[in-house]
Amino acid sequence: MVGGIAIKRLDDSARGKWDSFVSACESATFFHRAGWKTVIEESFGHDCYFLYAERDDEICGVLPLVHLHSRLFGNALISNAFCVYGGAATSDVEAQAALYAEAEKLAASLGVDYLELRLRTPVHEDWARKDDLYVTFRKTMDPDPEKNLAAIPRKQRAMVRKGLKSGLAGELDEDTSRLHNVYAESVRNLGTPVFSRKYFQTLKDVFGEDCEVLTITHEGRPVAGVMSFYFRDEVVPYYGGGTSTDRKLAINDFMYWDLMRRACEAGYRVFDFGRSKRGTGAFNFKKHWGFEPEPLVHEYKLLGINDLPEINPNNPKYSLFISAWRKLPLPVANLVGPLISRSLG
Repeated sequence: MVGGIAIKRLDDSARGKWDSFVSACESATFFHRAGWKTVIEESFGHDCYFLYAERDDEICGVLPLVHLHSRLFGNALISNAFCVYGGAATSDVEAQAALYAEAEKLAASLGVDYLELRLRTPVHEDWARKDDLYVTFRKTMDPDPEKNLAAIPRKQRAMVRKGLKSGLAGELDEDTSRLHNVYAESVRNLGTPVFSRKYFQTLKDVFGEDCEVLTITHEGRPVAGVMSFYFRDEVVPYYGGGTSTDRKLAINDFMYWDLMRRACEAGYRVFDFGRSKRGTGAFNFKKHWGFEPEPLVHEYKLLGINDLPEINPNNPKYSLFISAWRKLPLPVANLVGPLISRSLG
Protein backbone atom coordinates (compact mmCIF):
# COMPACT_ATOMS: atom_id res chain seq x y z
CA MET A 1 0.00 0.00 0.00
CA VAL A 2 1.34 3.42 -1.05
CA GLY A 3 -0.19 6.68 0.16
CA GLY A 4 -3.23 4.89 1.50
CA ILE A 5 -3.91 3.24 -1.90
CA ALA A 6 -3.95 -0.54 -2.31
CA ILE A 7 -3.79 -2.12 -5.79
CA LYS A 8 -5.86 -5.28 -6.17
CA ARG A 9 -6.92 -7.61 -8.96
CA LEU A 10 -10.55 -7.97 -9.96
CA ASP A 11 -12.35 -11.08 -8.76
CA ASP A 12 -16.03 -11.98 -8.71
CA SER A 13 -16.58 -10.34 -5.33
CA ALA A 14 -15.51 -6.92 -6.63
CA ARG A 15 -17.36 -6.88 -9.97
CA GLY A 16 -20.28 -4.85 -8.66
CA LYS A 17 -18.02 -2.23 -7.07
CA TRP A 18 -15.90 -2.09 -10.23
CA ASP A 19 -18.83 -1.45 -12.56
CA SER A 20 -20.42 1.07 -10.18
CA PHE A 21 -17.18 3.03 -10.23
CA VAL A 22 -16.91 2.80 -14.03
CA SER A 23 -20.47 4.03 -14.43
CA ALA A 24 -19.75 7.10 -12.32
CA CYS A 25 -16.17 7.87 -13.42
CA GLU A 26 -16.01 10.63 -16.04
CA SER A 27 -12.94 9.21 -17.78
CA ALA A 28 -14.25 5.63 -17.97
CA THR A 29 -15.74 4.06 -21.09
CA PHE A 30 -17.74 0.98 -21.97
CA PHE A 31 -14.39 -0.73 -22.56
CA HIS A 32 -13.50 -0.39 -18.88
CA ARG A 33 -16.41 -2.57 -17.77
CA ALA A 34 -15.63 -5.70 -15.79
CA GLY A 35 -17.43 -7.89 -18.31
CA TRP A 36 -14.52 -7.60 -20.74
CA LYS A 37 -12.49 -9.86 -18.46
CA THR A 38 -15.07 -12.61 -18.84
CA VAL A 39 -15.46 -12.03 -22.58
CA ILE A 40 -11.75 -12.15 -23.36
CA GLU A 41 -10.94 -15.08 -21.09
CA GLU A 42 -13.84 -17.21 -22.31
CA SER A 43 -13.58 -16.29 -26.00
CA PHE A 44 -9.80 -16.27 -26.48
CA GLY A 45 -8.20 -17.81 -23.41
CA HIS A 46 -5.91 -14.82 -22.77
CA ASP A 47 -4.82 -13.97 -19.24
CA CYS A 48 -6.51 -10.80 -17.96
CA TYR A 49 -5.16 -8.62 -15.18
CA PHE A 50 -7.88 -6.15 -14.28
CA LEU A 51 -6.29 -3.94 -11.63
CA TYR A 52 -8.14 -1.55 -9.35
CA ALA A 53 -7.00 1.02 -6.83
CA GLU A 54 -8.74 1.12 -3.48
CA ARG A 55 -8.63 3.74 -0.75
CA ASP A 56 -10.62 3.38 2.47
CA ASP A 57 -12.40 0.33 1.00
CA GLU A 58 -13.64 2.38 -1.98
CA ILE A 59 -12.46 1.95 -5.55
CA CYS A 60 -10.75 5.09 -6.86
CA GLY A 61 -9.41 3.78 -10.16
CA VAL A 62 -9.45 0.84 -12.58
CA LEU A 63 -7.04 -0.40 -15.24
CA PRO A 64 -8.01 -3.37 -17.47
CA LEU A 65 -4.98 -5.24 -18.88
CA VAL A 66 -4.78 -8.21 -21.24
CA HIS A 67 -1.70 -10.33 -21.93
CA LEU A 68 -1.41 -11.24 -25.61
CA HIS A 69 1.40 -13.65 -26.44
CA SER A 70 1.66 -14.77 -30.07
CA ARG A 71 4.45 -16.10 -32.26
CA LEU A 72 3.06 -14.07 -35.15
CA PHE A 73 2.32 -10.77 -33.40
CA GLY A 74 4.59 -10.64 -30.37
CA ASN A 75 4.20 -10.46 -26.62
CA ALA A 76 2.32 -7.51 -25.13
CA LEU A 77 0.30 -6.27 -22.18
CA ILE A 78 -2.52 -4.09 -23.53
CA SER A 79 -5.16 -1.80 -22.06
CA ASN A 80 -7.53 -2.67 -23.36
CA ALA A 81 -7.13 -5.46 -25.92
CA PHE A 82 -9.94 -5.94 -28.47
CA CYS A 83 -11.14 -2.45 -27.50
CA VAL A 84 -10.66 1.04 -28.90
CA TYR A 85 -10.20 2.77 -25.54
CA GLY A 86 -8.38 1.81 -22.37
CA GLY A 87 -5.85 3.09 -19.89
CA ALA A 88 -6.55 3.94 -16.28
CA ALA A 89 -9.90 5.48 -15.37
CA THR A 90 -9.46 7.16 -12.00
CA SER A 91 -10.89 9.73 -9.64
CA ASP A 92 -7.48 11.29 -8.83
CA VAL A 93 -3.87 11.45 -10.00
CA GLU A 94 -2.56 9.40 -7.07
CA ALA A 95 -4.69 6.43 -8.07
CA GLN A 96 -3.63 6.83 -11.68
CA ALA A 97 0.06 6.86 -10.76
CA ALA A 98 -0.32 3.82 -8.51
CA LEU A 99 -2.11 1.81 -11.21
CA TYR A 100 0.45 2.61 -13.88
CA ALA A 101 3.31 1.79 -11.53
CA GLU A 102 1.75 -1.61 -10.85
CA ALA A 103 1.16 -2.15 -14.58
CA GLU A 104 4.86 -1.54 -15.29
CA LYS A 105 5.83 -4.05 -12.60
CA LEU A 106 3.41 -6.58 -14.04
CA ALA A 107 4.71 -6.04 -17.58
CA ALA A 108 8.29 -6.63 -16.41
CA SER A 109 7.35 -9.78 -14.50
CA LEU A 110 5.52 -11.20 -17.54
CA GLY A 111 8.50 -10.48 -19.78
CA VAL A 112 6.44 -8.72 -22.43
CA ASP A 113 7.91 -6.76 -25.32
CA TYR A 114 5.83 -3.71 -24.48
CA LEU A 115 3.00 -2.28 -22.39
CA GLU A 116 0.39 -0.51 -24.54
CA LEU A 117 -2.25 2.02 -23.48
CA ARG A 118 -5.09 3.10 -25.81
CA LEU A 119 -6.03 6.62 -24.75
CA ARG A 120 -8.08 9.63 -25.74
CA THR A 121 -5.48 11.97 -24.22
CA PRO A 122 -1.75 11.38 -23.58
CA VAL A 123 -0.51 10.49 -20.11
CA HIS A 124 3.21 9.62 -20.23
CA GLU A 125 5.46 12.17 -21.87
CA ASP A 126 8.47 9.83 -21.70
CA TRP A 127 6.81 6.80 -23.35
CA ALA A 128 6.93 6.00 -27.05
CA ARG A 129 3.77 7.15 -28.77
CA LYS A 130 1.61 6.88 -31.88
CA ASP A 131 -0.81 9.74 -32.25
CA ASP A 132 -1.14 9.97 -36.04
CA LEU A 133 -2.45 6.52 -36.95
CA TYR A 134 -5.88 6.23 -35.33
CA VAL A 135 -8.71 8.66 -34.76
CA THR A 136 -12.14 8.38 -33.22
CA PHE A 137 -15.38 10.02 -34.36
CA ARG A 138 -17.90 11.25 -31.80
CA LYS A 139 -20.87 13.58 -32.22
CA THR A 140 -23.79 14.78 -30.12
CA MET A 141 -27.21 13.78 -31.47
CA ASP A 142 -30.34 15.89 -31.38
CA PRO A 143 -33.43 14.30 -29.78
CA ASP A 144 -35.22 14.84 -33.11
CA PRO A 145 -34.22 12.27 -35.77
CA GLU A 146 -35.13 14.65 -38.59
CA LYS A 147 -32.68 17.23 -37.29
CA ASN A 148 -29.97 14.57 -37.20
CA LEU A 149 -30.76 13.65 -40.79
CA ALA A 150 -30.62 17.29 -41.84
CA ALA A 151 -27.21 17.64 -40.15
CA ILE A 152 -25.68 14.97 -42.40
CA PRO A 153 -23.83 16.59 -45.34
CA ARG A 154 -25.87 16.69 -48.55
CA LYS A 155 -24.15 13.94 -50.55
CA GLN A 156 -24.16 11.50 -47.65
CA ARG A 157 -27.75 12.43 -46.80
CA ALA A 158 -28.68 11.48 -50.37
CA MET A 159 -27.17 8.03 -49.79
CA VAL A 160 -29.21 7.64 -46.61
CA ARG A 161 -32.37 8.58 -48.49
CA LYS A 162 -31.43 6.08 -51.21
CA GLY A 163 -31.21 3.41 -48.53
CA LEU A 164 -34.58 4.46 -47.13
CA LYS A 165 -36.12 3.94 -50.58
CA SER A 166 -34.42 0.58 -51.23
CA GLY A 167 -36.88 -1.56 -49.31
CA LEU A 168 -34.48 -2.17 -46.43
CA ALA A 169 -35.67 -2.95 -42.90
CA GLY A 170 -33.91 -2.99 -39.54
CA GLU A 171 -34.58 -5.80 -37.06
CA LEU A 172 -33.21 -6.29 -33.54
CA ASP A 173 -31.83 -9.79 -32.90
CA GLU A 174 -31.51 -11.61 -29.59
CA ASP A 175 -28.64 -13.73 -30.89
CA THR A 176 -25.66 -12.98 -33.12
CA SER A 177 -25.88 -15.62 -35.84
CA ARG A 178 -27.23 -13.44 -38.66
CA LEU A 179 -24.83 -10.64 -37.77
CA HIS A 180 -21.83 -12.97 -37.78
CA ASN A 181 -22.73 -14.34 -41.20
CA VAL A 182 -22.73 -10.95 -42.92
CA TYR A 183 -19.80 -9.66 -40.85
CA ALA A 184 -17.69 -12.68 -41.83
CA GLU A 185 -18.28 -12.04 -45.52
CA SER A 186 -17.53 -8.34 -45.11
CA VAL A 187 -14.18 -8.74 -43.34
CA ARG A 188 -13.08 -11.55 -45.68
CA ASN A 189 -13.62 -9.12 -48.57
CA LEU A 190 -11.37 -6.63 -46.72
CA GLY A 191 -8.65 -9.23 -46.21
CA THR A 192 -9.14 -9.46 -42.45
CA PRO A 193 -9.51 -12.67 -40.38
CA VAL A 194 -12.92 -12.93 -38.76
CA PHE A 195 -13.56 -13.28 -35.03
CA SER A 196 -15.26 -16.45 -33.83
CA ARG A 197 -18.99 -16.91 -33.47
CA LYS A 198 -18.35 -17.68 -29.80
CA TYR A 199 -16.84 -14.23 -29.25
CA PHE A 200 -19.86 -12.45 -30.70
CA GLN A 201 -22.33 -14.50 -28.68
CA THR A 202 -20.28 -14.11 -25.49
CA LEU A 203 -20.37 -10.32 -25.90
CA LYS A 204 -24.15 -10.48 -26.16
CA ASP A 205 -24.49 -12.91 -23.24
CA VAL A 206 -22.22 -10.92 -20.91
CA PHE A 207 -23.43 -7.39 -21.66
CA GLY A 208 -27.09 -8.20 -22.24
CA GLU A 209 -29.27 -5.23 -23.13
CA ASP A 210 -26.19 -2.98 -23.32
CA CYS A 211 -25.06 -5.01 -26.34
CA GLU A 212 -27.54 -4.67 -29.21
CA VAL A 213 -27.57 -6.48 -32.56
CA LEU A 214 -29.28 -4.70 -35.46
CA THR A 215 -29.71 -6.74 -38.64
CA ILE A 216 -30.64 -5.11 -41.94
CA THR A 217 -32.75 -7.17 -44.32
CA HIS A 218 -33.76 -6.78 -47.95
CA GLU A 219 -36.74 -8.81 -49.13
CA GLY A 220 -36.36 -10.92 -46.00
CA ARG A 221 -32.66 -11.69 -46.54
CA PRO A 222 -29.97 -10.42 -44.11
CA VAL A 223 -27.66 -8.05 -45.98
CA ALA A 224 -25.92 -6.16 -43.15
CA GLY A 225 -25.62 -6.02 -39.42
CA VAL A 226 -24.02 -4.09 -36.59
CA MET A 227 -23.32 -4.85 -32.94
CA SER A 228 -23.52 -1.73 -30.78
CA PHE A 229 -22.67 -1.03 -27.15
CA TYR A 230 -24.63 1.34 -24.92
CA PHE A 231 -22.96 3.21 -22.06
CA ARG A 232 -24.48 6.09 -20.12
CA ASP A 233 -25.81 8.43 -22.86
CA GLU A 234 -23.67 6.94 -25.67
CA VAL A 235 -24.18 4.41 -28.43
CA VAL A 236 -21.07 2.80 -29.89
CA PRO A 237 -21.51 0.83 -33.15
CA TYR A 238 -18.61 -1.60 -32.93
CA TYR A 239 -18.74 -4.63 -35.22
CA GLY A 240 -20.56 -4.05 -38.47
CA GLY A 241 -20.53 -5.17 -42.07
CA GLY A 242 -22.56 -5.67 -45.20
CA THR A 243 -22.74 -8.00 -48.16
CA SER A 244 -21.53 -7.32 -51.69
CA THR A 245 -24.90 -5.73 -52.60
CA ASP A 246 -24.10 -2.79 -50.31
CA ARG A 247 -23.33 -0.11 -52.91
CA LYS A 248 -26.37 -0.85 -55.01
CA LEU A 249 -28.78 -0.53 -52.09
CA ALA A 250 -26.83 1.89 -49.82
CA ILE A 251 -27.06 -0.71 -47.06
CA ASN A 252 -24.39 0.68 -44.74
CA ASP A 253 -25.81 4.18 -45.05
CA PHE A 254 -29.25 2.94 -44.09
CA MET A 255 -27.89 0.76 -41.29
CA TYR A 256 -26.04 3.51 -39.45
CA TRP A 257 -28.90 5.94 -39.95
CA ASP A 258 -31.39 3.41 -38.57
CA LEU A 259 -29.12 2.86 -35.57
CA MET A 260 -28.77 6.61 -35.00
CA ARG A 261 -32.52 7.10 -35.29
CA ARG A 262 -33.29 4.31 -32.82
CA ALA A 263 -30.67 5.53 -30.35
CA CYS A 264 -31.77 9.16 -30.29
CA GLU A 265 -35.42 8.16 -29.96
CA ALA A 266 -34.42 6.00 -26.97
CA GLY A 267 -32.80 9.00 -25.27
CA TYR A 268 -29.11 8.50 -26.14
CA ARG A 269 -27.25 11.68 -27.01
CA VAL A 270 -23.75 10.73 -28.21
CA PHE A 271 -23.02 8.69 -31.32
CA ASP A 272 -19.50 7.24 -31.09
CA PHE A 273 -18.58 6.05 -34.59
CA GLY A 274 -15.43 4.45 -33.18
CA ARG A 275 -11.81 4.11 -34.20
CA SER A 276 -10.52 4.25 -37.77
CA LYS A 277 -7.11 4.50 -39.37
CA ARG A 278 -6.36 7.69 -41.25
CA GLY A 279 -6.56 7.35 -45.00
CA THR A 280 -8.88 4.33 -45.02
CA GLY A 281 -12.34 3.88 -46.50
CA ALA A 282 -13.86 3.73 -43.01
CA PHE A 283 -12.19 7.04 -42.12
CA ASN A 284 -13.60 8.73 -45.23
CA PHE A 285 -17.06 7.21 -44.72
CA LYS A 286 -17.33 8.67 -41.22
CA LYS A 287 -16.08 12.09 -42.31
CA HIS A 288 -18.75 12.13 -45.01
CA TRP A 289 -21.33 11.87 -42.22
CA GLY A 290 -20.12 15.20 -40.85
CA PHE A 291 -18.09 13.74 -37.98
CA GLU A 292 -14.75 15.38 -37.21
CA PRO A 293 -11.84 13.07 -36.39
CA GLU A 294 -10.42 13.24 -32.87
CA PRO A 295 -6.85 11.88 -32.50
CA LEU A 296 -6.33 8.78 -30.41
CA VAL A 297 -3.07 8.18 -28.58
CA HIS A 298 -1.41 4.80 -28.26
CA GLU A 299 1.37 4.92 -25.67
CA TYR A 300 4.04 2.24 -25.39
CA LYS A 301 6.42 1.36 -22.60
CA LEU A 302 9.04 -0.53 -24.61
CA LEU A 303 10.62 -3.36 -22.65
CA GLY A 304 11.82 -6.21 -24.88
CA ILE A 305 11.98 -4.28 -28.18
CA ASN A 306 13.57 -1.05 -29.37
CA ASP A 307 11.09 0.05 -32.05
CA LEU A 308 7.36 0.68 -31.99
CA PRO A 309 5.26 -2.33 -33.04
CA GLU A 310 3.55 -2.02 -36.43
CA ILE A 311 0.72 -4.54 -36.17
CA ASN A 312 -1.81 -2.97 -38.50
CA PRO A 313 -2.96 -3.44 -42.11
CA ASN A 314 -1.01 -0.35 -43.22
CA ASN A 315 2.25 -2.21 -42.60
CA PRO A 316 3.54 -3.24 -46.08
CA LYS A 317 4.68 -6.65 -44.79
CA TYR A 318 1.03 -7.68 -44.40
CA SER A 319 -0.03 -6.65 -47.94
CA LEU A 320 0.50 -10.11 -49.50
CA PHE A 321 -1.40 -11.75 -46.64
CA ILE A 322 -4.34 -9.34 -47.05
CA SER A 323 -4.46 -9.87 -50.81
CA ALA A 324 -4.40 -13.65 -50.45
CA TRP A 325 -7.01 -13.64 -47.68
CA ARG A 326 -9.51 -11.80 -49.88
CA LYS A 327 -9.40 -14.71 -52.32
CA LEU A 328 -10.11 -17.43 -49.78
CA PRO A 329 -13.42 -19.30 -50.04
CA LEU A 330 -15.65 -18.00 -47.25
CA PRO A 331 -15.92 -21.38 -45.42
CA VAL A 332 -12.11 -21.60 -45.30
CA ALA A 333 -11.76 -18.00 -44.08
CA ASN A 334 -14.37 -18.65 -41.39
CA LEU A 335 -12.57 -21.80 -40.25
CA VAL A 336 -9.05 -20.38 -40.11
CA GLY A 337 -9.83 -16.75 -39.27
CA PRO A 338 -10.63 -17.17 -35.55
CA LEU A 339 -7.31 -18.92 -34.98
CA ILE A 340 -5.50 -15.77 -36.18
CA SER A 341 -7.84 -13.03 -34.98
CA ARG A 342 -7.63 -14.19 -31.35
CA SER A 343 -4.13 -12.67 -31.28
CA LEU A 344 -5.11 -9.44 -33.07
CA GLY A 345 -6.20 -7.62 -29.95
